[in-house]
Amino acid sequence: MALTITDKCVNCWACDLVCPSDAISAGAEIFVIDSIACTECEGEHADPQCAAICPIEEAILDSDGTPINPVGSLTGVPPEVRLAYEQGAYAPPNH
Repeated sequence: MALTITDKCVNCWACDLVCPSDAISAGAEIFVIDSIACTECEGEHADPQCAAICPIEEAILDSDGTPINPVGSLTGVPPEVRLAYEQGAYAPPNH
């Protein structure tokens, strides 16, 4: 059982500072989670603290490889609207 930090990590240090297991450290390019030390905060917190503080969507994966903060979860922008905007196909509503 362990979480994984992806290459979307921006090296902000937030996760390292809040990890109660001291399982996160700076890697060569991004932060890494020690799979042996990581407890996913079970028994200590309702949610993994690294993911709770992480400002980047899809930067931390659960043990199944699923993003804990999927696209749209932090910005409030639905994924389909974000995709349309990125593709230049989004037209904001007229008010």
